Amino acid sequence: MDPKRSREITEEVFEHLVELASLELDAGEAEYLRRELNGQLRAIAQLEAIDLPEGLPATSHGVPYTEQTSPALREDRIEPCPDAEEILRQAPEVQERHIVVPDIPVTELE
Repeated sequence: MDPKRSREITEEVFEHLVELASLELDAGEAEYLRRELNGQLRAIAQLEAIDLPEGLPATSHGVPYTEQTSPALREDRIEPCPDAEEILRQAPEVQERHIVVPDIPVTELE
């Protein structure tokens, strides 16, 4: 079996993922998203194929941050909003000075 093919998201697997995520996609959107996801998987496979020297330490960023190359951290300051009422007026729904956001529906998995 071709290793590149085994890592591809098939139409069947993609349809299952769409159902699990409760997405509503038309055929064009679904094919576009599946193609994009498979492109990401190919990029990951290319990165995994890079031969790295033994003992190379893991990094969280490609550029090391040192005192010489990094700006000094700024002091944290609390700056109250000059007009919180203006921000609240922009919200579609407010209750007791809190912005109301839509509830996220949850489906229990069995």
